Amino acid sequence: MTIHAERPSVLFVCVHNAGRSQMAAAFLTHLAGGRVQVRSAGSAPADTVNPAVVEAMSESGIDIAAEVPKVLTADAVRSSDVVITMGCGDSCPVFPGKRYLDWRLSDPAGQGIAAVRPIRDEIEQRVRGLLDEIAPSGQA
Repeated sequence: MTIHAERPSVLFVCVHNAGRSQMAAAFLTHLAGGRVQVRSAGSAPADTVNPAVVEAMSESGIDIAAEVPKVLTADAVRSSDVVITMGCGDSCPVFPGKRYLDWRLSDPAGQGIAAVRPIRDEIEQRVRGLLDEIAPSGQA
């Protein structure tokens, strides 16, 4: 499905907005080069981003150390073209006309860097596929 918005908007949602959704948002921001508006949020945000996630992303050349978990709002969902949930369950509001995807991924919470790396790599591959779909590099 190609989104026909001038600049499509994607919202990544997980429970704590401290791991999976932060990694996905960082990869999409990095890879899209401004072609996509990117947000992330959590249904019950943590106080800080998971340090192992920050380290894993740093290994990929992406610095998310300054990111802060954000609370999921209905406005964030309403203003997004694509909403990707990663284990937020029924707490994600649903609005007609939005595209919803549920990415089933392991939760990096409480995991060390060795366990976070394969999650990071899977998220990167999924984000690359999503970007090819919603904002192919041939589009301005």
